[in-house]
Amino acid sequence: MPWDPSRDLLTMREQLDSLLGRASSGWVPAADLHECDDRYVVTMEVPGMARDQVRIECHGHELSVSGERSGTDCPQRYHQLERGHGAFARVFAFGQPVDSSRVSAELADGVLTITIPKTHGAAPRRVDVR
Repeated sequence: MPWDPSRDLLTMREQLDSLLGRASSGWVPAADLHECDDRYVVTMEVPGMARDQVRIECHGHELSVSGERSGTDCPQRYHQLERGHGAFARVFAFGQPVDSSRVSAELADGVLTITIPKTHGAAPRRVDVR
């Protein structure tokens, strides 16, 4: 794949957002982003979360996913605490325009799958000078 500075910058931004999110919240759901010919797909692990606890927004070249997973209300002392909770926010940047009106999401078995269709802008054309 040829070097694309804008793609590299978007990747670095997503990595930085991810690191900052982990440092501030203590819990950031693991996510995969892959590209198909006609769409991007984000798969995110959000076990124990309900549909109404997740917010998804798509603007321009970016997709934002945020939410909050509640901790336990158990008043007992913890001997071990590994399952994260609290608010999180993730931002995924795409290298080309996406069709925000056709973004869809499904939550099943603790896995959130978001499908983001690509848009195909007008093909470049040559303009003849008269």
